Amino acid sequence: MQKVLIVDDSELITRVLSFMVADELGFEAVVAASYKETEEQLARHQGEIFTAVVDLNLPDATDGQAVDLVMQHQIPSIVLSATYDESIRQQVLSKGIVDYLVKEGRYSYDYAIRFIRRLYRNQFVKTLVVDDSATSRALIRSQLELFNLPVMEAEDGREGFQLLNEHPDIQMVVTDYEMPNLDGFELVKKLRKSRSYSELIIIGLSASRMETVSAKFIKSGANDFLHKPFSFEELQCRIMQNLETMDHICEIRRAANQDYLTGLNNRRYFFEKGEDTIKSANRKKQPLAAAIMDLDFFKKVNDTYGHDVGDAVLVHVADIIRKFPEDVITARLGGEEFGMLFVDRTIDDVLQLLEEFRQQVASIPVVCGGHRVHISLSIGVTEQGEGLDEMIKIADQGLYQAKEKGRNQVITA
Repeated sequence: MQKVLIVDDSELITRVLSFMVADELGFEAVVAASYKETEEQLARHQGEIFTAVVDLNLPDATDGQAVDLVMQHQIPSIVLSATYDESIRQQVLSKGIVDYLVKEGRYSYDYAIRFIRRLYRNQFVKTLVVDDSATSRALIRSQLELFNLPVMEAEDGREGFQLLNEHPDIQMVVTDYEMPNLDGFELVKKLRKSRSYSELIIIGLSASRMETVSAKFIKSGANDFLHKPFSFEELQCRIMQNLETMDHICEIRRAANQDYLTGLNNRRYFFEKGEDTIKSANRKKQPLAAAIMDLDFFKKVNDTYGHDVGDAVLVHVADIIRKFPEDVITARLGGEEFGMLFVDRTIDDVLQLLEEFRQQVASIPVVCGGHRVHISLSIGVTEQGEGLDEMIKIADQGLYQAKEKGRNQVITA
């Protein structure tokens, strides 16, 4: 579990933040009310603190010494202060903290929690900085790494494009405009041919005073733009907003394509993804197989034990389905019915996977509400059909035969 250090001499503030850290993030709060307690907690949890929220002024450390102490342990820190003025802001930011907040009630605490969540997620957002100036790259990199972002570098657009092809898991690009070989505008255009706005965030940079440079970056496909030189806080805010937007889009897409109960893909995703996969497989002349499966006597489970147990059975089966290899497209099609699409696998390989799955489902009872429920399923599978809809219809004939022959078996149609 991630641990968050909260340093403040106000019991109310530490109690509120501790509750929010646990309730909204699922992290563990480690609390200190003084400089001495901060030393003790850092020693006790050495190497375990993920981030910290630190009061600027404590009874035994009135000049930010607690912040310095936490920073010495290289822990990303958010500083809280009862007051705000420009001199304090400059003093605090010079320490290398990730953010600075004034204690203004619930909004400040909400912001702190959102920022901690962002810092946690950022460690999985691989970022590329593209700039022909080594000095500029180093400065931007140091600022991005304060936000917990893993950073790669490229010295021009051509190298940047090559790195993005080699590392398709890069999710954000910060690129300068004026560079040799391939400038920022052309790099953005090339990237947008294959990566959408929600898949890859692109932030353009330029020291040019041309009035059109920002509009040209955006029209080329960038998500955002900053004029050089920019402040640390401005870069932080733009990155935060763009990453949050990408997360929201991903959540909306996931909600549209995910079954609410089991967490598997839903029927819509299965057919949309499946048709695209079949077209690609046909071009490559890869073998295909589709399977449809149905839980045996599922209505009896609901009638006998109740819908809570029925839901537990569906979740149990879904958990086993998740163990299939990643290249198998799986989904809950509705009710107690599930579907699978296999690509580039022999029918013997497919039948072996399905038989192992069937046996596992039949051998592990579902324990829920004091009941032990034994379940089984019937499966129909086929290699035939022009599209996914036709393949599923043919596989359904195999499923019907499996039911007719006594259930709990795999039949090829």
